[in-house]
Amino acid sequence: MKRVLVLVVLVLTAAEIKAQVLTLEEAVNIALKNSLDIQIAKNNEQASQISNHISVAGGLPVISGTLSDNQSLTNLNQKLNSGTVIKRPNNVNNAVNAGISGSYLLFNGFRVYASKNRLAALERQSTQVINTQIQNIISDVMVKYYDIIRQESYMKTIQQSIDVTLKRKEIVDARRSVGLANNADTYQAQIDLNASRQELQSQHLVLLQAKADLMNLLTQRPDSSFAVHDTIIVDSALNFETVKESLKRNPQLLSAEQQIRINEWIVKEVAAQRYPSVSLNGGFNFSHSQSSAGNVILNQNYGPFVGVSVAVPIFNGGLSKRQQQVAEIDTKNAISSHTIISNSLETSAVKSWQAYQNNLQQLKTERENNKLANDLLQLTLQRYQLSQATIIEVREAQRSFVEAGYRLINLAYAAKTAEIELKRLSSQLGI
Repeated sequence: MKRVLVLVVLVLTAAEIKAQVLTLEEAVNIALKNSLDIQIAKNNEQASQISNHISVAGGLPVISGTLSDNQSLTNLNQKLNSGTVIKRPNNVNNAVNAGISGSYLLFNGFRVYASKNRLAALERQSTQVINTQIQNIISDVMVKYYDIIRQESYMKTIQQSIDVTLKRKEIVDARRSVGLANNADTYQAQIDLNASRQELQSQHLVLLQAKADLMNLLTQRPDSSFAVHDTIIVDSALNFETVKESLKRNPQLLSAEQQIRINEWIVKEVAAQRYPSVSLNGGFNFSHSQSSAGNVILNQNYGPFVGVSVAVPIFNGGLSKRQQQVAEIDTKNAISSHTIISNSLETSAVKSWQAYQNNLQQLKTERENNKLANDLLQLTLQRYQLSQATIIEVREAQRSFVEAGYRLINLAYAAKTAEIELKRLSSQLGI
C-alpha cells in the first residue's frame, strides 16, 4: 500500500513538473487578451468613437446632386389663339434635369450642440464599460487562481495526514510482529489509510475542476495541462478610508454618471424640436426640354441659386412635448440608478472590509493553532511509538491537524478574496 501511494504521488509530481507553470500575471494577461466580453466592449467603444462626429450630430452641410433624363412619346393636339391647329401623333419629347444643391443648418434650437455632447458622453461611457470589464476579469481570474492554490494546499494537508497514517501503520505492524498489537489496530490503520487515499483522489478531482474553471476564464481548452507554484499572501496594508474615497472612481459608477449626462442631452435634443429651423440653401440647376412638334420646340435654362429656408413647427399633436416628458423621466431614472449603484458599492465595500478585517484577525490565531496542532501530532505520534498514547489519541491529534490545516488555508483564501473585492471596488486591481 505504501508503495502504491508513493507511486501515485510520484506520478502526480512528474505530471506537474512536465506541465507548464502558470503565474498569476500570465493568467491575467491571457484572460485580458482572449476575453470576448472585452472584445465586444472595445468594438462598442470604437463604434462610439466613430459616431462621435459633428456630421452624425447634423452640424455639417449636406450636398447632393440629381440627374434625370425622361423620354416620352405623345400624341400632340394643340389649338392656338391665332386659329392654328397642330395635330401630330407619335410626338417625341425629351426632358433633362440636372443640378447640385447644398443645405447648411444655421439654427435648430441648438439641437446639433446637444447631439454632439450626447455622442461625446456615449464615447466616455463606452470607455468606462471597458474598464469595468477589465476589473471584473482580473478579479475573477485572481479568485480562481488562488482557489487552485487553496485546493493544492488541501492536497498537501491530506498527504501529510497519509504520511502520519503510514507511520502509525508501521508502528502497529512492528508491534504485531512481536505480539504486542492485535489485529484490530492493524485493521483500523488500514481503514484510515484507505479513507485518506480516497479523500486524496477526491481532492485531486476538485483541483482538476478548479483548473478547468480557470482555463474557461482564459478562453483556453478546459483540459489544458498546467501547474501553479504559488502561495496566498494577503495584503494587510489596506485602508478603508482610501478604499471608500476610491469608490468615486469605480468605472461602473462613472458609467452611471455618464448615463445621466446622456439623458440630459437627450432632453435638450427633444426640446429643440419645438424651435424654428433655419437653413441656408444654394446650388446650380440645369434644365433642358426638347419636343419634335408643338408650340415650344426647345426650352433650356441653367444657373445658380441661393436662399434661406425657415421651418416653424406649429402643431404635431403634442408629440414633441410628450417626448420631452419621457426623456425627463428617463433622466430621473438614471439619477436613481446612479444612487442605487453608489449605495450598492458602498455596502459591498463595508461588507468586504468587515470580512477582510475579521479574516486577518482569525488568520493570526489560526497560524498559531496550526503550529500547535502539528506539534501535538508529532508529540502524540512519538508517545504512541513508546506505547504511552493510544491509537484514539493519535487519530484525534491527526484529525485536529487536518482541520487546523483546512481552517488556515480557508481563512487565507477568504482574506485574499476580500482583499481582491476591495481593490476591484476601488479600481485598484492590477498586475
